[in-house]
Amino acid sequence: MAITAEAVKELRDKTGISMMECKKALEEAQGDTAKAMELLQARAAHVAAKKADRELGAGVVASYIHNTGQIGAMVLLVCETDFVSKNDEFMALAKDIAMHVSAMRNEDVEALMSEQFIKDPSKTIKDLLSGATQKFGERVEVARVSCFSVR
Repeated sequence: MAITAEAVKELRDKTGISMMECKKALEEAQGDTAKAMELLQARAAHVAAKKADRELGAGVVASYIHNTGQIGAMVLLVCETDFVSKNDEFMALAKDIAMHVSAMRNEDVEALMSEQFIKDPSKTIKDLLSGATQKFGERVEVARVSCFSVR
């Protein structure tokens, strides 16, 4: 089955993963976008496992304050290089995780990994990090979290 450039671009826009990886996934899934997404998610975990021993020397601190001003959170999201840590998508991921932490009020990084992400319950925080590792080509981890509230 011939895979169109539009189908590859659509999958890339949804995932942020390289055009070549998206094309390979679509070919393997015989043009089925949903199946290709599942294949890419499965590969993300494999890619993350291969990069697990790499040194983390860069990162970003992100914060989120709920609109009531009553609760907030800070997250230290780390990666391997400054190049990735300055990426807008990386910073947005850190902010999303900070928002999740403020909503769930969980300061245990290990327990945080298994929680369903509040913006997309079909994914866990660990899934988000695996996807980021695949997207950026670097190991990505939550190093520390802190939650603050008035009550």
